[in-house]
Amino acid sequence: MPAYVVIDITVNDPHTYERYKLLAPPSIAAYHGKYLVRGGRTEILEGEWQPSRLVILEFPTLEEAKAWWDSEEYSAAKALRQACTGTEMLLIEGFPGA
Repeated sequence: MPAYVVIDITVNDPHTYERYKLLAPPSIAAYHGKYLVRGGRTEILEGEWQPSRLVILEFPTLEEAKAWWDSEEYSAAKALRQACTGTEMLLIEGFPGA
């Protein structure tokens, strides 16, 4: 069953965030993850949520998503992101057969 990581990022230091964007993709791919959304335009249809920069990742399973999050491969990128952004992040179990 697929799993999704949904991230709302507020970039506080654009220079450091550019370094993060170079490090993160290889670590995601190492755990069979891929970007579905990476900071594209958003439009409110209902409510008031206005994400600053929305990112959605897809992984084959919850276990692979968790393994990526805890991995040594992602640790340096994660530290950069945590130093230069405000982040809200969820791990969501997908729908079977999606």
